Amino acid sequence: MQLILVINPGSTSTKLAVYDGEKLLQDQTIRHTDSELKRFSTINQQIGFRQKLILEFLRIHHFSLTSFKAIVARGGLLRPIHSGTYLVNQRMLQDLASGKYGSHASNLGGLIACALAKPRKLPAYIVDPVVVDELDEIARISGTKLIARKVIFHALNQKAVARRYADSIKRPYTSLNLIVCHLGGGITVGWHHHGKVIDVNDGLGGDGPFSPERAGGVPAFGLIDLCFEQKMSKSQIKKALVGQGGLYSYLGTSDARKIEDQAHQHNSKANFYLKAMCYQVVKEIGALYFIANGQIDQLIITGGLAHSKLIIKYLMTYLKGLIKITIYPGEDEMSALMLGAKRILDKTEKAQRY
Repeated sequence: MQLILVINPGSTSTKLAVYDGEKLLQDQTIRHTDSELKRFSTINQQIGFRQKLILEFLRIHHFSLTSFKAIVARGGLLRPIHSGTYLVNQRMLQDLASGKYGSHASNLGGLIACALAKPRKLPAYIVDPVVVDELDEIARISGTKLIARKVIFHALNQKAVARRYADSIKRPYTSLNLIVCHLGGGITVGWHHHGKVIDVNDGLGGDGPFSPERAGGVPAFGLIDLCFEQKMSKSQIKKALVGQGGLYSYLGTSDARKIEDQAHQHNSKANFYLKAMCYQVVKEIGALYFIANGQIDQLIITGGLAHSKLIIKYLMTYLKGLIKITIYPGEDEMSALMLGAKRILDKTEKAQRY
Protein backbone atom coordinates (compact mmCIF):
# COMPACT_ATOMS: atom_id res chain seq x y z
CA MET A 1 0.00 0.00 0.00
CA GLN A 2 1.04 3.59 -0.66
CA LEU A 3 -1.07 5.54 1.84
CA ILE A 4 -0.95 9.33 1.53
CA LEU A 5 -2.69 11.73 3.92
CA VAL A 6 -3.82 15.01 2.33
CA ILE A 7 -4.58 18.09 4.46
CA ASN A 8 -6.10 21.26 3.02
CA PRO A 9 -6.82 23.97 5.62
CA GLY A 10 -9.06 26.85 4.54
CA SER A 11 -10.40 29.89 6.33
CA THR A 12 -13.55 28.11 7.55
CA SER A 13 -12.86 24.43 6.85
CA THR A 14 -10.29 21.66 6.93
CA LYS A 15 -10.46 19.22 4.03
CA LEU A 16 -8.97 15.77 4.57
CA ALA A 17 -8.40 12.78 2.33
CA VAL A 18 -6.64 9.42 2.45
CA TYR A 19 -5.37 7.87 -0.77
CA ASP A 20 -3.81 4.52 -1.55
CA GLY A 21 -1.77 5.58 -4.53
CA GLU A 22 -4.30 7.39 -6.72
CA LYS A 23 -7.29 5.58 -5.22
CA LEU A 24 -9.35 7.68 -2.82
CA LEU A 25 -10.16 5.67 0.30
CA GLN A 26 -11.76 8.31 2.51
CA ASP A 27 -12.38 12.04 2.54
CA GLN A 28 -14.15 14.62 4.66
CA THR A 29 -14.65 18.37 4.82
CA ILE A 30 -14.80 19.60 8.39
CA ARG A 31 -16.60 22.95 8.65
CA HIS A 32 -15.55 25.38 11.39
CA THR A 33 -18.15 27.71 12.85
CA ASP A 34 -17.52 31.37 13.67
CA SER A 35 -17.89 30.60 17.37
CA GLU A 36 -15.21 27.88 17.15
CA LEU A 37 -12.73 30.11 15.38
CA LYS A 38 -13.40 33.21 17.51
CA ARG A 39 -11.65 31.44 20.39
CA PHE A 40 -8.35 32.00 18.60
CA SER A 41 -6.86 35.46 18.28
CA THR A 42 -4.31 34.31 15.65
CA ILE A 43 -4.33 31.69 12.92
CA ASN A 44 -1.37 29.86 14.48
CA GLN A 45 -3.39 29.25 17.64
CA GLN A 46 -5.67 27.01 15.55
CA ILE A 47 -2.96 24.38 15.02
CA GLY A 48 -3.83 22.22 18.03
CA PHE A 49 -7.57 22.54 17.39
CA ARG A 50 -7.30 21.41 13.76
CA GLN A 51 -4.71 18.74 14.50
CA LYS A 52 -7.05 17.16 17.04
CA LEU A 53 -9.82 17.01 14.41
CA ILE A 54 -7.46 15.33 11.95
CA LEU A 55 -6.45 12.69 14.49
CA GLU A 56 -10.13 12.06 15.26
CA PHE A 57 -10.86 11.64 11.53
CA LEU A 58 -8.08 9.04 11.29
CA ARG A 59 -9.26 7.23 14.42
CA ILE A 60 -12.88 7.01 13.24
CA HIS A 61 -11.82 5.58 9.90
CA HIS A 62 -9.23 3.23 11.41
CA PHE A 63 -6.07 4.70 9.91
CA SER A 64 -2.80 4.72 11.83
CA LEU A 65 -0.35 7.50 11.04
CA THR A 66 2.50 5.00 11.10
CA SER A 67 1.00 3.26 8.06
CA PHE A 68 1.32 6.33 5.83
CA LYS A 69 4.13 6.85 3.34
CA ALA A 70 3.78 10.64 3.32
CA ILE A 71 1.67 13.58 4.48
CA VAL A 72 1.03 16.37 1.99
CA ALA A 73 -0.66 19.71 2.64
CA ARG A 74 -1.77 22.85 0.90
CA GLY A 75 1.05 25.37 0.69
CA GLY A 76 0.77 28.78 2.30
CA LEU A 77 2.11 32.28 1.78
CA LEU A 78 5.86 31.93 1.32
CA ARG A 79 8.55 33.70 -0.66
CA PRO A 80 8.19 33.31 -4.44
CA ILE A 81 9.26 29.80 -5.50
CA HIS A 82 9.28 27.61 -8.60
CA SER A 83 6.60 25.02 -9.23
CA GLY A 84 6.92 21.60 -7.66
CA THR A 85 6.59 19.48 -4.55
CA TYR A 86 8.57 20.83 -1.59
CA LEU A 87 9.76 18.99 1.49
CA VAL A 88 8.68 20.91 4.58
CA ASN A 89 11.87 22.05 6.29
CA GLN A 90 12.80 24.33 9.16
CA ARG A 91 13.12 27.45 7.04
CA MET A 92 9.66 26.92 5.59
CA LEU A 93 8.20 26.31 9.05
CA GLN A 94 9.71 29.57 10.30
CA ASP A 95 8.26 31.58 7.38
CA LEU A 96 4.82 29.97 7.73
CA ALA A 97 4.69 30.42 11.50
CA SER A 98 5.91 34.03 11.45
CA GLY A 99 3.58 35.11 8.66
CA LYS A 100 6.58 36.84 7.08
CA TYR A 101 4.92 36.83 3.67
CA GLY A 102 1.33 37.06 4.88
CA SER A 103 -1.05 35.35 7.26
CA HIS A 104 -3.63 32.91 5.93
CA ALA A 105 -5.20 29.63 7.02
CA SER A 106 -3.28 27.85 4.25
CA ASN A 107 -0.10 28.55 6.26
CA LEU A 108 -1.32 25.91 8.70
CA GLY A 109 -0.95 23.16 6.10
CA GLY A 110 2.82 22.75 6.28
CA LEU A 111 2.88 23.38 10.02
CA ILE A 112 0.31 20.67 10.81
CA ALA A 113 1.71 18.20 8.28
CA CYS A 114 5.16 18.48 9.84
CA ALA A 115 3.79 18.23 13.39
CA LEU A 116 2.10 14.94 12.49
CA ALA A 117 4.89 13.58 10.32
CA LYS A 118 8.08 14.38 12.23
CA PRO A 119 7.49 12.18 15.34
CA ARG A 120 6.76 9.26 13.03
CA LYS A 121 9.71 9.98 10.71
CA LEU A 122 7.46 10.54 7.71
CA PRO A 123 8.10 13.08 4.96
CA ALA A 124 5.81 16.14 4.91
CA TYR A 125 5.29 18.02 1.64
CA ILE A 126 3.50 20.99 0.13
CA VAL A 127 2.70 21.29 -3.60
CA ASP A 128 2.49 24.34 -5.89
CA PRO A 129 1.44 27.04 -3.40
CA VAL A 130 -0.12 30.29 -4.64
CA VAL A 131 3.31 31.97 -4.61
CA VAL A 132 4.72 29.90 -7.50
CA ASP A 133 6.64 32.41 -9.62
CA GLU A 134 8.00 31.45 -13.05
CA LEU A 135 7.44 34.81 -14.76
CA ASP A 136 9.53 35.88 -17.70
CA GLU A 137 11.54 38.96 -16.75
CA ILE A 138 9.68 41.08 -19.29
CA ALA A 139 6.40 40.13 -17.62
CA ARG A 140 7.60 41.61 -14.32
CA ILE A 141 7.60 45.16 -15.69
CA SER A 142 4.69 47.17 -14.29
CA GLY A 143 5.23 50.59 -15.84
CA THR A 144 7.02 52.22 -12.90
CA LYS A 145 10.28 51.15 -11.30
CA LEU A 146 8.66 51.82 -7.93
CA ILE A 147 6.45 48.72 -8.32
CA ALA A 148 7.39 45.30 -9.70
CA ARG A 149 4.71 42.91 -10.89
CA LYS A 150 4.35 39.87 -8.68
CA VAL A 151 1.93 36.98 -8.78
CA ILE A 152 -0.47 35.23 -6.48
CA PHE A 153 -2.48 32.73 -8.50
CA HIS A 154 -4.21 29.36 -8.46
CA ALA A 155 -0.95 27.51 -9.15
CA LEU A 156 -2.06 24.17 -7.69
CA ASN A 157 -5.19 23.81 -9.81
CA GLN A 158 -3.74 25.47 -12.92
CA LYS A 159 -0.76 23.12 -12.95
CA ALA A 160 -2.95 20.09 -12.17
CA VAL A 161 -5.41 20.66 -15.04
CA ALA A 162 -2.56 21.48 -17.43
CA ARG A 163 -0.93 18.12 -16.61
CA ARG A 164 -4.33 16.41 -16.83
CA TYR A 165 -4.85 17.76 -20.33
CA ALA A 166 -1.31 16.78 -21.35
CA ASP A 167 -1.93 13.22 -20.11
CA SER A 168 -5.23 13.09 -22.03
CA ILE A 169 -3.47 13.75 -25.33
CA LYS A 170 -0.40 11.69 -24.37
CA ARG A 171 2.03 14.57 -24.63
CA PRO A 172 4.44 15.95 -22.02
CA TYR A 173 3.22 19.07 -20.22
CA THR A 174 6.65 20.54 -20.97
CA SER A 175 5.99 20.32 -24.73
CA LEU A 176 2.74 22.33 -24.71
CA ASN A 177 1.73 25.96 -25.01
CA LEU A 178 -1.46 26.47 -23.00
CA ILE A 179 -3.62 29.21 -21.56
CA VAL A 180 -5.30 28.14 -18.33
CA CYS A 181 -8.17 30.22 -16.97
CA HIS A 182 -9.22 29.56 -13.36
CA LEU A 183 -12.67 30.95 -12.56
CA GLY A 184 -13.50 31.11 -8.85
CA GLY A 185 -13.81 33.62 -6.03
CA GLY A 186 -10.68 35.01 -7.64
CA ILE A 187 -9.85 34.72 -11.32
CA THR A 188 -6.39 34.03 -12.75
CA VAL A 189 -5.37 33.45 -16.36
CA GLY A 190 -1.91 31.98 -17.00
CA TRP A 191 0.24 31.30 -20.05
CA HIS A 192 1.85 27.87 -19.57
CA HIS A 193 4.82 27.78 -21.93
CA HIS A 194 6.61 24.43 -22.02
CA GLY A 195 5.88 23.62 -18.37
CA LYS A 196 6.29 27.09 -16.87
CA VAL A 197 3.71 29.79 -16.16
CA ILE A 198 5.63 32.65 -17.72
CA ASP A 199 2.84 35.22 -17.41
CA VAL A 200 -0.23 35.34 -15.20
CA ASN A 201 -2.25 38.02 -13.44
CA ASP A 202 -2.02 38.58 -9.68
CA GLY A 203 -5.46 37.35 -8.68
CA LEU A 204 -5.17 38.72 -5.15
CA GLY A 205 -3.21 41.94 -5.58
CA GLY A 206 -5.34 43.93 -8.00
CA ASP A 207 -4.51 42.68 -11.48
CA GLY A 208 -6.58 41.17 -14.27
CA PRO A 209 -10.35 40.58 -14.49
CA PHE A 210 -12.73 41.34 -11.67
CA SER A 211 -14.27 38.29 -10.05
CA PRO A 212 -17.17 37.50 -7.71
CA GLU A 213 -15.36 39.14 -4.77
CA ARG A 214 -12.28 40.91 -6.16
CA ALA A 215 -12.01 44.16 -8.08
CA GLY A 216 -9.12 43.12 -10.30
CA GLY A 217 -7.30 45.91 -12.12
CA VAL A 218 -8.92 49.30 -11.42
CA PRO A 219 -8.09 52.78 -12.82
CA ALA A 220 -5.06 54.10 -10.91
CA PHE A 221 -6.22 57.72 -10.56
CA GLY A 222 -9.65 56.61 -9.41
CA LEU A 223 -8.05 54.43 -6.74
CA ILE A 224 -5.81 57.30 -5.59
CA ASP A 225 -8.81 59.63 -5.31
CA LEU A 226 -10.75 56.97 -3.37
CA CYS A 227 -7.93 56.56 -0.87
CA PHE A 228 -7.47 60.27 -0.19
CA GLU A 229 -10.97 61.70 -0.64
CA GLN A 230 -12.75 59.00 1.34
CA LYS A 231 -9.94 58.93 3.92
CA MET A 232 -10.03 55.16 3.98
CA SER A 233 -7.44 53.17 5.89
CA LYS A 234 -5.12 50.68 4.21
CA SER A 235 -7.14 47.73 5.54
CA GLN A 236 -10.44 49.33 4.44
CA ILE A 237 -9.16 49.86 0.91
CA LYS A 238 -7.88 46.27 0.69
CA LYS A 239 -11.21 44.93 1.92
CA ALA A 240 -13.10 47.06 -0.60
CA LEU A 241 -10.98 45.61 -3.40
CA VAL A 242 -10.58 42.03 -2.16
CA GLY A 243 -13.61 40.55 -0.46
CA GLN A 244 -16.09 43.31 -1.26
CA GLY A 245 -15.04 44.06 -4.82
CA GLY A 246 -16.18 42.58 -8.12
CA LEU A 247 -19.72 41.23 -8.35
CA TYR A 248 -20.18 41.78 -4.62
CA SER A 249 -19.58 45.51 -5.09
CA TYR A 250 -22.17 45.80 -7.85
CA LEU A 251 -24.77 43.27 -6.72
CA GLY A 252 -24.34 42.87 -2.96
CA THR A 253 -23.43 39.18 -3.19
CA SER A 254 -20.45 37.15 -4.38
CA ASP A 255 -22.51 33.96 -4.68
CA ALA A 256 -22.32 33.29 -8.41
CA ARG A 257 -25.11 30.72 -8.22
CA LYS A 258 -27.53 33.31 -6.85
CA ILE A 259 -26.43 35.83 -9.46
CA GLU A 260 -26.90 33.27 -12.25
CA ASP A 261 -30.39 32.46 -10.92
CA GLN A 262 -31.21 36.18 -10.96
CA ALA A 263 -29.94 36.45 -14.52
CA HIS A 264 -32.12 33.51 -15.58
CA GLN A 265 -35.08 35.34 -14.00
CA HIS A 266 -34.42 38.28 -16.35
CA ASN A 267 -32.72 40.45 -13.75
CA SER A 268 -31.03 42.86 -16.18
CA LYS A 269 -28.56 44.15 -13.59
CA ALA A 270 -27.32 40.68 -12.64
CA ASN A 271 -27.11 39.73 -16.31
CA PHE A 272 -25.15 42.86 -17.22
CA TYR A 273 -22.44 42.51 -14.54
CA LEU A 274 -22.06 38.79 -15.17
CA LYS A 275 -21.47 39.61 -18.83
CA ALA A 276 -19.03 42.37 -17.85
CA MET A 277 -16.98 39.90 -15.78
CA CYS A 278 -16.83 37.48 -18.71
CA TYR A 279 -15.87 40.37 -21.01
CA GLN A 280 -12.85 41.12 -18.82
CA VAL A 281 -11.89 37.44 -18.65
CA VAL A 282 -11.85 37.25 -22.45
CA LYS A 283 -9.70 40.42 -22.60
CA GLU A 284 -7.16 38.71 -20.31
CA ILE A 285 -7.19 35.54 -22.42
CA GLY A 286 -6.81 37.62 -25.58
CA ALA A 287 -3.82 39.48 -24.19
CA LEU A 288 -1.94 36.22 -23.54
CA TYR A 289 -3.05 34.73 -26.87
CA PHE A 290 -1.42 37.55 -28.83
CA ILE A 291 1.70 37.66 -26.63
CA ALA A 292 2.06 33.97 -27.56
CA ASN A 293 1.70 34.93 -31.27
CA GLY A 294 -1.47 32.86 -31.37
CA GLN A 295 0.56 29.66 -30.95
CA ILE A 296 -1.65 28.13 -28.25
CA ASP A 297 -2.32 24.39 -28.25
CA GLN A 298 -5.37 24.67 -25.98
CA LEU A 299 -7.32 27.01 -23.74
CA ILE A 300 -8.32 25.25 -20.53
CA ILE A 301 -11.17 26.71 -18.46
CA THR A 302 -11.40 25.46 -14.88
CA GLY A 303 -12.52 26.44 -11.36
CA GLY A 304 -15.87 26.46 -9.60
CA LEU A 305 -17.47 28.98 -11.98
CA ALA A 306 -16.75 26.68 -14.92
CA HIS A 307 -19.81 24.71 -13.72
CA SER A 308 -21.98 27.69 -14.74
CA LYS A 309 -23.59 27.12 -18.13
CA LEU A 310 -24.41 30.82 -18.40
CA ILE A 311 -20.82 31.95 -17.77
CA ILE A 312 -19.49 29.42 -20.27
CA LYS A 313 -22.12 30.61 -22.77
CA TYR A 314 -20.98 34.23 -22.40
CA LEU A 315 -17.31 33.26 -22.76
CA MET A 316 -18.04 31.16 -25.85
CA THR A 317 -19.75 34.16 -27.45
CA TYR A 318 -16.26 35.59 -27.89
CA LEU A 319 -14.04 32.50 -27.98
CA LYS A 320 -15.86 29.84 -29.97
CA GLY A 321 -14.19 29.13 -33.28
CA LEU A 322 -11.10 31.19 -32.44
CA ILE A 323 -9.25 28.83 -30.13
CA LYS A 324 -9.43 25.17 -29.10
CA ILE A 325 -11.06 24.87 -25.67
CA THR A 326 -11.24 22.21 -22.95
CA ILE A 327 -13.36 22.72 -19.84
CA TYR A 328 -12.51 21.07 -16.52
CA PRO A 329 -15.13 22.37 -14.06
CA GLY A 330 -14.25 22.66 -10.38
CA GLU A 331 -10.90 22.37 -8.68
CA ASP A 332 -9.69 19.04 -7.36
CA GLU A 333 -7.02 20.35 -4.99
CA MET A 334 -6.97 17.16 -2.93
CA SER A 335 -6.13 15.00 -5.93
CA ALA A 336 -3.56 17.55 -7.11
CA LEU A 337 -1.84 17.45 -3.71
CA MET A 338 -1.87 13.65 -3.68
CA LEU A 339 -0.36 13.49 -7.17
CA GLY A 340 2.37 15.93 -6.14
CA ALA A 341 3.39 13.66 -3.27
CA LYS A 342 2.99 10.50 -5.37
CA ARG A 343 5.42 11.79 -7.99
CA ILE A 344 8.04 12.00 -5.25
CA LEU A 345 7.24 8.57 -3.81
CA ASP A 346 7.33 7.06 -7.32
CA LYS A 347 10.64 8.85 -7.96
CA THR A 348 9.37 10.41 -11.19
CA GLU A 349 10.10 13.81 -9.71
CA LYS A 350 12.58 15.04 -7.09
CA ALA A 351 11.38 16.92 -4.00
CA GLN A 352 12.54 20.51 -3.97
CA ARG A 353 14.11 22.30 -1.02
CA TYR A 354 12.77 25.60 0.25
